[in-house]
Amino acid sequence: MNKKILVIVSGPTCVGKSELCIKLAKKFNTEIISADSRQFYKELNIGVAKLPQTKLNEVKHHLINNISIKENYSIGDYQRDFSKISNKIFKTKDLIFLCGGSGLYIDAASQGLNEIPKVKNGVRIKLYEDLKRNGIKKLTEKLKKIDLDSWKKIDLKNPRKVIRCLEVYLSSKKPISYYLKNKLEEKKFDMIHFFLNERRELLYKKINNRVDKMILGGLQDEAEKLIELNKNILLNTIGYKEFHAFFNKKQSLQETISLIKRNTRRYAKRQITWFKSKNYIEINPDRISAIEKLINEKREANTSLLNK
Repeated sequence: MNKKILVIVSGPTCVGKSELCIKLAKKFNTEIISADSRQFYKELNIGVAKLPQTKLNEVKHHLINNISIKENYSIGDYQRDFSKISNKIFKTKDLIFLCGGSGLYIDAASQGLNEIPKVKNGVRIKLYEDLKRNGIKKLTEKLKKIDLDSWKKIDLKNPRKVIRCLEVYLSSKKPISYYLKNKLEEKKFDMIHFFLNERRELLYKKINNRVDKMILGGLQDEAEKLIELNKNILLNTIGYKEFHAFFNKKQSLQETISLIKRNTRRYAKRQITWFKSKNYIEINPDRISAIEKLINEKREANTSLLNK
């Protein structure tokens, strides 16, 4: 069998990654592993734009609906699950699609992950309480004092990333950058990286339309039912966190909808910046035949190497 290939299909939210991957997986008779940090959760559906189960059933998907929002699921757990699943698929397939827009999870799957100590009980909860009480600026100031390397590198507007760096230091007395310096184990598969992108105004229009459909589909009810199950996740997830002020009668429904649209557009912009920095193959999602051609060329190149 040819050398194994992990085909990474990344890009901003709403660009069409999931639908494209289903078409490609059918074409190449293989399976899809998700790299979406919110579609793991069984309870999150409308707000994370999860495809209906009938659509997911068209191709075997992994790491979607695999845990409950009540459970803790770290990036280390994801990396271990990815390795186990990909090794099993590669026993019978030479190609797997990794589909998603969560850059850190894509890196964990494609590059591996440094071993980082477990967070001590209560540390994360206390940090989220500090965030709620004092805001993100105070946390970033604390991070700057204890882990300047991480402070320079991460998105300081992302509470989850700031808290992750702080919780590692508070649990181990060493910055997360210390653990990230260790050399990672070399992967036993080749990779081809696609970054789906399109004209910004078209993407933003898609985002706005999708949010409108989510509202019509019952997003408000979904958010209300879930908000108490895991506030840390819900209050840091676009599509749900914006309802917090609405439920507390501090803003109107229309203001809430506008915030979801705005925050989703801003998130898409951050994703685009991330993937552009990775030097992936940037391509329009409509150019599926060009993507197929590049995958086939990679396969043929691997076959030639094996035959030498």
